[in-house]
Amino acid sequence: MDLSTSYMGLKLKNPLIIGSSRITGELKTIQQCISFGAGAVVLKSIFEEQISRKAETNLKLGRENEAYYWFPEARENVLSLSKEAGLDYYLRFIESIKTSSDVPVISSIHCVSAEGWPKFAKRIESAGADALELNISVFPFNKSMTSAEIENTYIEIVKAVKKEVKIPVSVKLAPFFTNICSIVDRIVDAGADGLVLFNRFFHPDIDIDNLKVIAHEPYSSPDEMSLPLRWIALLKGHNIPCDIAASTGVHYHTGVIKQILVGASAVQLCSTLYLNGIPQIGKILDGMEKWMKDHHYEELDDFRGESLNQQTVDSNFERIQYMRLDFDENS
Repeated sequence: MDLSTSYMGLKLKNPLIIGSSRITGELKTIQQCISFGAGAVVLKSIFEEQISRKAETNLKLGRENEAYYWFPEARENVLSLSKEAGLDYYLRFIESIKTSSDVPVISSIHCVSAEGWPKFAKRIESAGADALELNISVFPFNKSMTSAEIENTYIEIVKAVKKEVKIPVSVKLAPFFTNICSIVDRIVDAGADGLVLFNRFFHPDIDIDNLKVIAHEPYSSPDEMSLPLRWIALLKGHNIPCDIAASTGVHYHTGVIKQILVGASAVQLCSTLYLNGIPQIGKILDGMEKWMKDHHYEELDDFRGESLNQQTVDSNFERIQYMRLDFDENS
């Protein structure tokens, strides 16, 4: 069976991309993922905010650093040097992965300043990354910011990054938009080469015995897969001119197959590797090959988008309520 695919112009030996996580934050575990058959890896996100906080913390350590607060220019210079050191460390990490990897390496960035996005992107391209994933997350809870302003922020970031780099750029979206079709159309027009649906954020819960906010289950479940499934089907069914990678809830070969059936170019794996181990990559590939053989498919394009006839998209993926479609009282 030919499991190869194309994602943002990158040639992948199969559609399994290892999503950004602690697993892709270390050379050893990345190499394990590749050895079990991963088609590509998205490196653990570099967070501009985290680099800035670490720089501030380093500045506060030790009494000798108090002098910097008397000289603002010196303080800003030290902070700038510390941030550069943090970015340089990440760039060296990219270089080491590229040296030991035979699959596409996608870098993931999350910035908080307007100048951070294009700056990080340009440096990351120079370090050798094959593509870039923009981990944009503007939390939609700010009464002074309209929905349109939030969407414009995404567009401005994509345009700024695309001006600086030639490598493919994808955007990892959250599902918190009034009209996903509209924002996706604008993101693609701004130059995005790919989309990742969807970003899975921190899930809060309450410990009712200790009256504390705690983290809910950090890993996705297969039940969560229907959200990206619906929107990939809708977007590809209406011919959005962009490659889409499915993310969240894909744990087994059945999930990968379903996402390809609705038009996904690739699928990102994360939680299943924590729950079932990195060898799960090989098991998923074996399951895909067996299913393709049983259904007489030789390559992914033989069944990619097979579930996208217009009637299916309109009557099923656009449904909101559990209502009868035929209104036949006797059936």
